[in-house]
Amino acid sequence: MIFFDHDVKEMKQKFGFLRRDKMPLLLIVAMAALWAVMCMLTGSSFAGATPYNTYTRQAMAWREGLLHLPEDVPYLELAVYEGEYYVSFPPLPSVVLLPLTFIFGWDTPDNLLMKLYAAGACLLLYAALKRRGYRKWDAGIFSFLLCFSSSLLPLTLNGAVWYHAQVLAFFLTTAAVSLLILDKPTLSLLCYALSVACRPFNALYALPLFAAYLAINRRAGKTIKTMIRALLPGVCLGLCVAFGIGMYNYVRFGDVFEFGHNYLPEFSFQGGVQFSLDHVGKNLKRFLWGLPLNSEGEVEKFGYSMLLACPTLLLMLYWFIADLFRRRMRVEKAVVLVTCIANAFLLLLHRTFGGFQLGARYAVDLVPYTFFYLLLTPEKKRSNIVELLILLAVLGFTAWAATIVHL
Repeated sequence: MIFFDHDVKEMKQKFGFLRRDKMPLLLIVAMAALWAVMCMLTGSSFAGATPYNTYTRQAMAWREGLLHLPEDVPYLELAVYEGEYYVSFPPLPSVVLLPLTFIFGWDTPDNLLMKLYAAGACLLLYAALKRRGYRKWDAGIFSFLLCFSSSLLPLTLNGAVWYHAQVLAFFLTTAAVSLLILDKPTLSLLCYALSVACRPFNALYALPLFAAYLAINRRAGKTIKTMIRALLPGVCLGLCVAFGIGMYNYVRFGDVFEFGHNYLPEFSFQGGVQFSLDHVGKNLKRFLWGLPLNSEGEVEKFGYSMLLACPTLLLMLYWFIADLFRRRMRVEKAVVLVTCIANAFLLLLHRTFGGFQLGARYAVDLVPYTFFYLLLTPEKKRSNIVELLILLAVLGFTAWAATIVHL
């Protein structure tokens, strides 16, 4: 009986957090309900495989000892190099899928993975908001709306190759930001490095991550030596990830920076230009000023204003202006905003900015900057009614539009 009482006491200690804070469980239920309704309305599979399974194909090729795919798949974006067909996207999603291929074979649960990534991001953001002083209901509602009132929502319904790396990068970048706030710099920097193995322009997040860490810890009275010692393991892990990515690119294409996009037929011999200043004008017209509905009242199928599709970007501009007027602007927050603008400009250089899409798909890469800015504002400890109404309106519209524009 003594041993039984001891075991019960130990179990209570391990799982006592569930009694203290049921919000993570409520968030999981809310996310599952949202996805269940969305899948029912759109006819998409909640957890199934996708035919656009480039990353699964790459993982299966690795199992055969190949760095290229054994054959061409015309409906996928494959690079053609020296007569072989290569995956033209960064490799991390295939690393995630590799062990799953031993369980599911070719039928990897691509759609389910999208939802798990997004759920992880939401829960980590919730934990970070609580650490910054938000009450659990404020943190729960705000983290849910900040994540899903955006172009992320339709991406989570479909595990196709174009969306897999982006949603995984969203999770890893949100994790990097949240873990930094939770004072876990090693895991933060590792997640940051892994996010670059999904979306290379995410490399820019290094600037606000280091600026925020130094600023927060200097105010806490830590010495430079102490901060360097705390950052060093994460920096080393990040460099290992970078070295691995570079070597993978080098053995495939002879260039540590080449993922394969420059060997896509549309860019290698069909005359297309992947990144150019010439693309900025048309992209700005659509993705800064574009409306969600066209002149016939139909939902735009090739994107619209990122400020409307991902309203946290608009809210960040509001928070920035409020900080200027209240004279509480800090260097690290300015670094977040400036880096976000620089990242947006680089994305606007792309020929399509995401092509067929609902909202502004590439702008999902920018959303974690807004989380960072919010978390670096200790004076703000709850959302206000205007912010919630804006986010709720966008969530409702995006959910409705996703039933019309099927990715």
